Amino acid sequence: MQSLAQIENWPVPTAATAVVRADGTLAGSHGPTGQRFPLASVTKPLAAYAVLVAYEEGAIDLDEPAGPEGATVRHLLAHSSGLAFDENRVMAAPGTRRIYSNAGFEVLGDHVAKATDIPFAEYLRQAVLEPLGMTATTLEGSPAKDGVSTVDDLVRFAAEVQAPRLLDARTVLDAMTVAFPGLTGILPGYGHQRPNDWGLGFEIRGAKTPHWTGAGSSPRTFGHFGQSGTFLWIDPDARAACVALADRAFGPWAIEAWPPFTDAVLAELRA
Repeated sequence: MQSLAQIENWPVPTAATAVVRADGTLAGSHGPTGQRFPLASVTKPLAAYAVLVAYEEGAIDLDEPAGPEGATVRHLLAHSSGLAFDENRVMAAPGTRRIYSNAGFEVLGDHVAKATDIPFAEYLRQAVLEPLGMTATTLEGSPAKDGVSTVDDLVRFAAEVQAPRLLDARTVLDAMTVAFPGLTGILPGYGHQRPNDWGLGFEIRGAKTPHWTGAGSSPRTFGHFGQSGTFLWIDPDARAACVALADRAFGPWAIEAWPPFTDAVLAELRA
């Protein structure tokens, strides 16, 4: 895919990218796809997938209590538990605001670890990484932000989400569907969004503006970006997913570069 070469123009030391179709075939790649990059918040979809495996295994229930009083596993996955961004402090009643929360994902990790009697990083490895052959991916701390991976490994994950083998397709559909519709909140880096739609561990594009995906991205597009200069989006209408990893922190450069890149990828896929 010629569009992927646009990463050469990004103001970053190193970047790598790939596109994988819904049938699992690689549409194209560019850059050092085997190089490991810190994922920052692109860790969250991986962690969420492990939580959903724990749910399907019967270790936890999505609607059981977890986190602040009145909150559930589902609230934590959907950033609607009321927990603050980076501390275990309640800022709102569960289900009333979309407060993006690293703390919430750390509570989730502890909850699954307690329920399974397995440290969360090890549970993630056994439940998701190992079955998908993601041998270069590790969780080195917080399930909110301390994953390290490669484009090659994340392509395997993106293929799984599009054609699930580890989870029932209905569970993945639930994860990519808006949870607690209508909630407003701040999308980090992009300001207040009304509504600020999220599924279970995945951000949903909806009608958000501004946004890190493209003008041509379908409203059903879901995924995540990370403050380390990383993103993963899956567009069900395009029947494809795109991974991009870089070694420069998210900032104005990414806000400027990512949407036209995504639009070029989508245009090439349609052609």
